[in-house]
Amino acid sequence: MHLIMILTAFSVAWGLRSFGRVPQGNWNLRWRRSLFLFLFPPLLLFMTAIAVLCMGPQGKMAGMYTGWGSYLLALIYLGFFSIFCIKLAIEGWQSVQSARNCPLVNFGNRQIRLLNTGALFAGQIGFWQPELVLSQGLLQTLSREHLESVLAHEQGHYHYRDTFWFFWLGWVRSCTAWLPNTDSLWEELLVLRELRADGYAASQVDPLVLAESLLLVVSNTPVVSEICCAALGSPTGDRLEQRIDALLAPPEPIPAAQLHSWHGFLLAFLPLITVIFHT
Repeated sequence: MHLIMILTAFSVAWGLRSFGRVPQGNWNLRWRRSLFLFLFPPLLLFMTAIAVLCMGPQGKMAGMYTGWGSYLLALIYLGFFSIFCIKLAIEGWQSVQSARNCPLVNFGNRQIRLLNTGALFAGQIGFWQPELVLSQGLLQTLSREHLESVLAHEQGHYHYRDTFWFFWLGWVRSCTAWLPNTDSLWEELLVLRELRADGYAASQVDPLVLAESLLLVVSNTPVVSEICCAALGSPTGDRLEQRIDALLAPPEPIPAAQLHSWHGFLLAFLPLITVIFHT
């Protein structure tokens, strides 16, 4: 019976990823649907594995005997999840330590980490409380007005805690890279993250100046890992045009997170209910 649960969860997860397309429309619609398609299938598989683990390898469920095969399968699956989490946490910690090795300097009314490179780079590096890192090349190349627009964008990443939330989303991506459309949904979430930070910055600085800064920074090769990093020039495939168009268009309001938008994720916890039918 446990094996049937696992196969059912796998079929649902695969089907959602296979037939669910990257949505079009406004920012809010794209964000909610992309996040659901990206996060729901792994969450369903994760909850199914936890349910099987809680029920154990012995006993009956719906009149059918359970066995060690499905139990070990769930245990191995959760073990891989844990290994990937530890691996990404170590890589993230190394990124943070690398940023903290950069000298701390005062820039206006802010404290920043100064990266000794001629490349143009600006980013938040860390987890819940990231630090702002700017390169010497950026400070030497951009005008004061352009620098203010870059700082406003990075403040948007800090405001939304993007480094923290995308660390966990990156973990999900690593664990379920074998599911269909993982990379396309990941790229969509990345560009939506940048659009949100761009929108935050555009409410404080001239959007045209921010667009000019974006073109300058994105033309440079990234100098740090994307783990625990939210940078102005984050890799977004061929979607730079979307960001420029969004900055030049009338501003689109980004609504605050609402509880009802998470209701669909509750369905992923249904496998846990099966525990009460296990004897």
